[in-house]
Amino acid sequence: MTRPRLSWGMAALLPTLLAATPAFAEPQIDSGDTAWMLTSTALVLMMTIPGLALFYAGMVRKKNILATMMQSFAICCLVTIVWVVAGYSIAFTNGNAYMGDFSRILLKGIGDNISKGADIPFTLGAGSPGETVLTIPETVYMMYQLTFAIITPALIAGAFADRMKFSAMCIFMVLWSLFVYSPVAHWVWAPTGWAFGLGVLDFAGGTVVHINAGVAGLVCALVLGKRVGYGSDNMAPHNLVYAVIGASLLWVGWFGFNAGSATAANGRAGMAMAVTQIATAAAALGWMFAEWITKGKPSVLGAISGAVAGLVAITPASGFVLPGSSIIIGVVAGVVCFWGATGLKHMLGYDDSLDAFGVHGIGGIVGALLTGILSFGPLSATDATPDGSPGGLDQLKLQAIGVITTVIYSGVMTAVLLYITKALVGLRLAPDEEREGLDIVLHGEQVF
Repeated sequence: MTRPRLSWGMAALLPTLLAATPAFAEPQIDSGDTAWMLTSTALVLMMTIPGLALFYAGMVRKKNILATMMQSFAICCLVTIVWVVAGYSIAFTNGNAYMGDFSRILLKGIGDNISKGADIPFTLGAGSPGETVLTIPETVYMMYQLTFAIITPALIAGAFADRMKFSAMCIFMVLWSLFVYSPVAHWVWAPTGWAFGLGVLDFAGGTVVHINAGVAGLVCALVLGKRVGYGSDNMAPHNLVYAVIGASLLWVGWFGFNAGSATAANGRAGMAMAVTQIATAAAALGWMFAEWITKGKPSVLGAISGAVAGLVAITPASGFVLPGSSIIIGVVAGVVCFWGATGLKHMLGYDDSLDAFGVHGIGGIVGALLTGILSFGPLSATDATPDGSPGGLDQLKLQAIGVITTVIYSGVMTAVLLYITKALVGLRLAPDEEREGLDIVLHGEQVF
């Protein structure tokens, strides 16, 4: 039997054919992935302004609505500058296991490839064992992560609503962003971070965002003390319509938060979007029915709080679990966070004004631990654990390490930064000023 011969024409085409073969192709910027990440960036920014701003403003008293919205708006501005100056470099350059280096201070070098007209993919953790090649420009990745850096400290403000000085809030948030958020983001999401290398799973921010902010909020509530009139004055939300609109914007924006964390328009993004919707609905129902059973009526505030609890709990799991598991995560989060925001808070007597710890801290812990139990192997594969995690006791132990470390670090550092801020400008308004309201005292304005 004679072997087929390669014609001269085919031989001439061989180099072209080989160059076009996917196995030999170099990674390229993908316009679809880039478009999705640009969209996700806008969605996550919408979560803070106007989403969180309206959600929190609707739950405070009339005299503090503008000041509460101003906190979210000012944090957005402050953290943007902090991120550009040093935050991004601390979080996402290689450095060591605990923090990045300073190669991207003031975003140095981030536009080099653009200025040369080259569309070169961004390699996160280049040269490290867990390096990840993304098919989007580094500018897009930096902007996307900036929106996470913005919303995380903004969540903390819910714990000290109605009583913190604006000057103190500004100083504290700058320090917290640099010394708490950025290092924790490096641990978990940078390929050189110790938690990433250990195999701790956090798809979109259960530890980095929610446990981190929730614990910080609890410490703020404890250090600042209770609001004037807490337990005796009527502190019911002034405008639940604002809160419902804000929660709805959070829900929509959260698809950018979770599905965007796939950093590509792919199947994992689609699954993350699906389980986010499912878990949120399940949690809203879980909180609603728990409240209905214990208090006799399902409240609007309870329904939207339950939805946010579900969004929080599914965040670390969103890229790693299947739809059936997301229902479990949602129901558990709704019921447990209802208890945390009502029973636990009243039992221990702390004044977490808008339940930053009750929803974000507890919801984040629930989600992070359930991720360890319910993660699905093929979905949970990462560069650190290429075979993925089928879920179970071993992964639960890793998740617990991530949770405990974040709780301790965030708690201790938040307390230190609060006392530094207190030494500089003080933390609280005078009682008479607090009674008059933050809108007039701090900003000279009022809603009506």
